[in-house]
Amino acid sequence: MDFITKFTSKLTNYHGEMKKIKASDTKAVMTEIVLPNDTNTLGNLMGGRLLHWMDICAAISAHRFCKRVVVTASVNNVSFNNPIKLGDIVTLEAKVSRSFRSSMEVFIDVYVESSRANARVKCNDAIYTFVAVDQNGNPIEVPEVIPETEEEKQRYDGALRRRQLSLILAGRMKPEDATELKALFFKD
Repeated sequence: MDFITKFTSKLTNYHGEMKKIKASDTKAVMTEIVLPNDTNTLGNLMGGRLLHWMDICAAISAHRFCKRVVVTASVNNVSFNNPIKLGDIVTLEAKVSRSFRSSMEVFIDVYVESSRANARVKCNDAIYTFVAVDQNGNPIEVPEVIPETEEEKQRYDGALRRRQLSLILAGRMKPEDATELKALFFKD
């Protein structure tokens, strides 16, 4: 069995059809401590550093999903709800929420543990989009996601609306073709 056949067999069943992957199987977790070099003059974690950590965690999740090289296509949403302070422990959790032909939407939840508050608190989240590519950098097909938990199902359902909105804003889809978005505003 050559390398390509062996590699492809991990993503396809015995009929050659693309396997479906559980969202939970794509989970990636990273933990970092906020050091002085990570902070701004207010002693808060710099947003760019957090974006960097989120990009790495999300890329690992996307790679676990499709077992291919992935590239960041877009950062669709980032919310900085609470400042993260020097010395805080930051845990990032990423999971693929939905896949399309060659792209994957990945949700990242950011939690903080501090010595000031004896609890783990969600403070940020983000949505990134990745594209799987072959050895020449060309997009390739990815498997389908199977959402299981209620949160995974909500994120899965919302992903198509977010994608359609993104395509409309980029001029790659006509608003009248956005079936999921129209369903939010118009009843049949």
